[in-house]
Amino acid sequence: MREGLYDSELEHDACGMGFVVQIKGEKSRAIVEQGLEILNRLSHRAAAGADPETGDGAGILLQLPHRFFKREGIKLGFDMPDRRRYAVGQVFLPPDPIARSKCEAIFEKVVADEGQLLLGWRDVPTRPEHLGRTAQQSQPVFRQIYIERRRLVPSAFERKLYVIRKLVENAVVLSKIDPENRFYVASLSAETIVYKGMLLPRQLPLFYQDLQDPEMVSALALVHSRFSTNTSPSWDLAQPFRHVAHNGEINTVRGNRNWMNARRQLLQSAKFGSNFSNLFPIVVPGKSDSAQFDNVLELLHLGGRSLPHSMMMMIPEAWENHSSMDDDRRAFYEYSSALLEAWDGPAAMAFTDGRLIGATLDRNGLRPARYIVTDDNRVIMASETGVIDLPDQSIVRKGRLQPGRMFLVDTTEGRIIEDEEVKREITGRWPYRKWLKENVATFEQLPEVATPARIAGVALLKLQKMFGYTDEDVWLLIAPMAESGKEPVGSMGTDTPLAILSDQAPNLFHYFHQLFAQVTNPPIDPIREALVMTTATAIG
Repeated sequence: MREGLYDSELEHDACGMGFVVQIKGEKSRAIVEQGLEILNRLSHRAAAGADPETGDGAGILLQLPHRFFKREGIKLGFDMPDRRRYAVGQVFLPPDPIARSKCEAIFEKVVADEGQLLLGWRDVPTRPEHLGRTAQQSQPVFRQIYIERRRLVPSAFERKLYVIRKLVENAVVLSKIDPENRFYVASLSAETIVYKGMLLPRQLPLFYQDLQDPEMVSALALVHSRFSTNTSPSWDLAQPFRHVAHNGEINTVRGNRNWMNARRQLLQSAKFGSNFSNLFPIVVPGKSDSAQFDNVLELLHLGGRSLPHSMMMMIPEAWENHSSMDDDRRAFYEYSSALLEAWDGPAAMAFTDGRLIGATLDRNGLRPARYIVTDDNRVIMASETGVIDLPDQSIVRKGRLQPGRMFLVDTTEGRIIEDEEVKREITGRWPYRKWLKENVATFEQLPEVATPARIAGVALLKLQKMFGYTDEDVWLLIAPMAESGKEPVGSMGTDTPLAILSDQAPNLFHYFHQLFAQVTNPPIDPIREALVMTTATAIG
C-alpha cells in the first residue's frame, strides 16, 4: 500500500509467537489456558496505534475440540459426524446482510459442487464491548461453517477443503459483493481452528466466548502477538495463519511472489487434477509477508510434501559452503533451490498441521526461539523465555533453536523428533544427487573458450567512459576489490544523488539499489559471510 511518501513494502516487524504442546497428544483444557497465558505474556510484543484498546492482532490456533462441536451441532439441530469426518470453517463475513447472504450462498454452492455435504452454520458468540473503537468499526461478522466429508480419505479431504476455500475466495472477489473486503476464511480444516483478530492479547479470550468454554480442549496451542509494521493492522492479517505464526520479516517477499506468478504456467499437481488452474492466485495479493509465506506453504504441503519437507524448501539452512554437511542433504537443498527460491530474512517460524508442531530459524539465526521440555511431556517454545511459570525441578531439558535448525514434535508418535532425524528421513527418501547429475549442467562442464585479448590503455579508457565509469569508481571501489577481493567498507549513509536526476551519464547499475534493510556495518556480503550467503543462481 502506498500513500504519499509512505510505502508499506518498506516496513519491518518484530512480533511475538509461541506454542505449547502435549507430546503424547492428550487433549486438555490446561493446554488451551497455557496457550492463552503465553499469549498474554507476549503482550509487550503487541502494538497499538492511536486507539490504545485496538491491537495490531492476536490469535490462537488449536486442534478441533470434537466434544465441543458435537454439543454445538446438537444445539443447531444436526448430529456431528465422528472425528475427522467433518471440517469447521472459521469465516469472517461482511456486516451488510445482503452481501453476507451472497457470500454464504457462494460458499454453500461450491461445497455442493465439490461433492461435500453442508451441515450448517453457527454464529460465533463474541463480546464486542471488549474491543477498541477502531476494531469495532472494522469488525466483520463471525460465523462457522460445518462440512461433512464424503467419499474421500482424510488427507484428500484437507486438499478438497483447500480447493473449496480458494474457489470461494475467487468467486467472492469476482462478484464484487464485498467492497470493504471483509470476507476471509481464517481456517477451514478437519484438524485445526483459528481464533484471531484486531485484538490485544488479553482481549482474545474475552472477545471469543468459545475460548472460555471448558470443552474447548486441545493437545497443542500456537499463539501470536502482532507488531504490524509490514502491513497495516486488519482482522484478516492477525496471526496465526492456517499453518504458521511468524516472528520476523521476509526480505525477499517481492521476488518470491513474482517468481511464483512467473512460473504459474509450469505449476501442476496430480493431487489437484484439473481443478488446479482455478486456484490462482496462489499468493493472495496485498497480504503481509507472513500471509504470503503461508499461501505457498499450504500449496507445497497439500501438494504431497510433509510440512517439515515444505519448510526445508522455503527456509533452507546454509548449505552451499557447509563443508561437513552430508551429500544427501546438500543434494536435497541444491535440487530444491532449482524449484523454489528461499524465502529469506530474519525469521523464527512456528508451524503446525494439527498433528505435527514445530519451529525453524532462518540461516542467520537473527530471531530468537527458546524451548523447554517438562517432566509431564509438555514442550513450551516462544520467542523469549518466561512465558509459563514452571518449577525448576519439572524442567527436563531447555535450549534455543540454532540457525537453520528445526525443532519438531509429533503428537501422533508422541515424541520429539530431532533436527538430524527429520532431515535425514526427508533428504534420503529420493535420489536427489542422481536427478541433479541427469538434469543440471554447471559452468565447469561447459567447453573451454579462448581467453579474450586483454584491453588496456586508451581502448580501456574509452570503454570505461562509454559505460559511465568515473575515476571515483575505479579508485574507491574497483581497485580495492581487485586488490583484496572484498567490497570496501564505507559509511552506512550515502549522499550520492539519484542517478535519474543526474545531468551526467551514470553507469546503468547506479539506477538500482538493493530492496532489503541493511543494518550491519560493515555490510553483510557473500565474502565476509561465506557460510550463510551465496551468489549462485540457476539459469533456465
